[in-house]
Amino acid sequence: MKKSLLLPAALFVAMLVFLMWVCVQAGSQNGSRAIARIYFAGADRISSDPNSAAFTNLFACSQARALESQTLDKLSHAPGIWFKNQLPPGADDGSAQLRPLLDDFLRSEWKFEMRQAPATPEYALAIRLDANRAQLWQSNLRSLLESWTKINAQNIPGGWELKKDPNLFRIVRTGDWVVVGCGQGELPLSEAWSQGGIAQQETNWLSAKVDWPHLAEIFPAFATFDFPKVEVQVTEAASNLKLTGKIDLSRPLPALETWKIPTNMIHPPLSSFMAVRGLAPWLENQRWERLHALSPLPDQAFIWSRGTELQTFIAVPVPNATNALARLAQNLTVNSNWQNHLIFSLGMNQTANTITWQDLPYVEPEITAVSGPSGDYLVAGISPNIPGRKLLPRGLRQAVNRDNLVLYDWEITPERLADLPQLTQLALMMTNKKQLGQNDAAAQWLNHIGPTLGNCVTEVTQTSPSELSFVRTAPAGLTAIELMALASWLEAPNFPGCDLSLPTHRPVPHRKHQKKFGAPAPPAAR
Repeated sequence: MKKSLLLPAALFVAMLVFLMWVCVQAGSQNGSRAIARIYFAGADRISSDPNSAAFTNLFACSQARALESQTLDKLSHAPGIWFKNQLPPGADDGSAQLRPLLDDFLRSEWKFEMRQAPATPEYALAIRLDANRAQLWQSNLRSLLESWTKINAQNIPGGWELKKDPNLFRIVRTGDWVVVGCGQGELPLSEAWSQGGIAQQETNWLSAKVDWPHLAEIFPAFATFDFPKVEVQVTEAASNLKLTGKIDLSRPLPALETWKIPTNMIHPPLSSFMAVRGLAPWLENQRWERLHALSPLPDQAFIWSRGTELQTFIAVPVPNATNALARLAQNLTVNSNWQNHLIFSLGMNQTANTITWQDLPYVEPEITAVSGPSGDYLVAGISPNIPGRKLLPRGLRQAVNRDNLVLYDWEITPERLADLPQLTQLALMMTNKKQLGQNDAAAQWLNHIGPTLGNCVTEVTQTSPSELSFVRTAPAGLTAIELMALASWLEAPNFPGCDLSLPTHRPVPHRKHQKKFGAPAPPAAR
């Protein structure tokens, strides 16, 4: 049975856009190192693995197939939309030629590499195809590029190439592989692959190695995300996806502080718990943090949920909770631009120990200064943290109390995924963003797979001063919040962009009219 793998489709099919248009886009970069390498075993191979049966309900159900079809339909239109102003007059968007090829990115084994070259980067894609599919790739890409560039491609042994000096696009068949390459003048990597230099089949189902800082130098839009160098592998482990990898930091982490777990504040029953430290260097580079800047910056954070998303809390250690709360209140009042992102302004009340916001439906957000046996904290939640008799389970305390641990995250994904829409839909409504509709294909998929998911555990450890290693085990490979984010992204009107903004139909109301706003749209059905 062919398996749908939505995440590889959504994240990596966009590389075809690079391959299609680099022959008419020029730049100037120097060097020779690899910028990105991606390998995918293909759904056909994964489905033949006897250990993959547990994923059938997740990735081969009718809801997954519907979402897959919708996603690939959108992707087929993306190149024509992005390059609309640069295409010849009357040229179509190429979706008719591209759409049949996108299915092969899910079904077939492929590898992609982007390598720096003396001029512009060289791109090489090798995909394993039978004779009929190989012919379809050759004919469809040729027809599309000739239409877009108004240049006739030239036949070469095994394929064809198209030149628009100094740019070069080439596609050839070698054995079971189709090799697509583009760059300027020469294509040494794709030539090596075409001559039998394609690496043997990997044992991973998916692997990727991306130099995000270098990629951001070439495509400035990536600089917004501020990603480090990342390496990840995906395999199967006891009916779970297992993700392992490394993160290469741009600068060493400071010495890790001793854990300051607020054990007296975290009361079972729990559906999730996260502990992270080493945050300060990251926070100081975030523009949003400067609006509410605390000094010193928090270096640790603890997030937990008590059975429902409306009982989700975050605690950060601070030297003096009362003083930190007063500074935060002052910053939120002076730097009030954050209110402009909401559909109406919120009233803020402050006491010596608490900041609260009014007029939100269903919730009462607050930030509280708390002093306890383990130190002082600022604790934020969208409802009060009701005390309980039981404390943080011993097993979670032991899992966190390790010298080189940077992050530990545990969740019962079905419970989190069932309640999360209540919070995310409210947040989207308040920021005038598109909500995930009950009938959206992505919502239907989440509703179907949610009850089948188990626990998700993520651990990140420091293996050198500037390197982190991570491992995650989870049935779907993603946490509940990541699944919700993925669903919202796939349903974005401009996908593969991620603009969820809704048009503004009315001015921001005056405070006295705030209570006329109704409740948010109902959350997606469970």
